[in-house]
Amino acid sequence: MTRGTPTPGTVRPGGRTARVRDAVLAAAGDALAESGFAALDLADVAHRAGCGKTTVYRRWGSTSALAADLLRDMADQSVPRSDHGSLAADLRANARLVVSTLTDARQGALFTALIAAAAGNPATAEALHGFYRRRIDEWAGCVVAAIDRGEVPAGTDPREVVAAVSAPLYYRLLNTGEPLSEAVADRAAAAVTAAAIAGAYRTDPPPTHTA
Repeated sequence: MTRGTPTPGTVRPGGRTARVRDAVLAAAGDALAESGFAALDLADVAHRAGCGKTTVYRRWGSTSALAADLLRDMADQSVPRSDHGSLAADLRANARLVVSTLTDARQGALFTALIAAAAGNPATAEALHGFYRRRIDEWAGCVVAAIDRGEVPAGTDPREVVAAVSAPLYYRLLNTGEPLSEAVADRAAAAVTAAAIAGAYRTDPPPTHTA
């Protein structure tokens, strides 16, 4: 790719081009949720989207580029964080949102497929990492607010707190296969809240006390 050439699928002008992109990304999401990344086929996506396969091949070029663009679009369309006025309530809302997404018939299968796609392709992996960076950055605000309210110590790392909430939920999804539920979400959020209050996520050393 020459210098200055945009990554496939990243240009988002208005009008028909935008409508085609929306249709193709929706079709790609459906195909991934149904059959996984290994079965993703650009001609099939074009057929589902009701557009010419030449358009899809010219704009995206590969299934990995299409998956990466889908992840970027998902980040753009993702739900903003909640603000319930306390760290415990905000982290619980975050955990429940993750669980509701991962247990949704379409979205859960779609995320599993995209994670599998990222495992074998650097561009898709970077798009997946970018998606989660944006989600963590969005929710980090609730920890910043908790610091300002004095709920957790100054020096607490907001991003580490948010990442710690979803980590055990994805562990269940990808490693153990144990069921996900609101109760599981609430336990994860409560554990991280308690740890944050205790100073476990401080990035600066706690002050020393002399006798």
